[in-house]
Amino acid sequence: MSQPPAIRFTHDYEGELVVFLIGMRINKPWRPDLWLPVFSAMPRMLAELSRDPDSGLMGYRLGFGPGGPMVVQYWNSHEKLYAYASTPEAKHRPAWTAFNRRIRKAPGSVGIWHETYLVDRAETIYAHMPPAGLARATAAIPVARRGERAKERLANGKAA
Repeated sequence: MSQPPAIRFTHDYEGELVVFLIGMRINKPWRPDLWLPVFSAMPRMLAELSRDPDSGLMGYRLGFGPGGPMVVQYWNSHEKLYAYASTPEAKHRPAWTAFNRRIRKAPGSVGIWHETYLVDRAETIYAHMPPAGLARATAAIPVARRGERAKERLANGKAA
């Protein structure tokens, strides 16, 4: 494994910033017939969005939270996020329809959730590691360009 950069950096971005969190909770692990299709739908959606530079998705991070997998997504427009969710030709609508049909057969077997945040300002720092999170989704610059302290970076971190 290569050594991570021995520098401190922060993200560089101006414009609308939307942080979208989405996840699922596997309530009945013995029912993969119900939760596996939900689990496998997200990678297809992320691949579709990543192939389209005009989609509005700037980047994402996969992880596991309490109860199951989750994705942190960075968008440049809440309108584009909602447009994707409602476009019949995109992967989301059929997956949402299939989820609702499946969950009626076994209520409570799998849960889904999402949270949408319109970000006015953001402060980040990354040290001794490759770009991650918002810096990977946008651009990484040396910390000194936005401020050495978190308070300075937040003051200079106007997203829009």
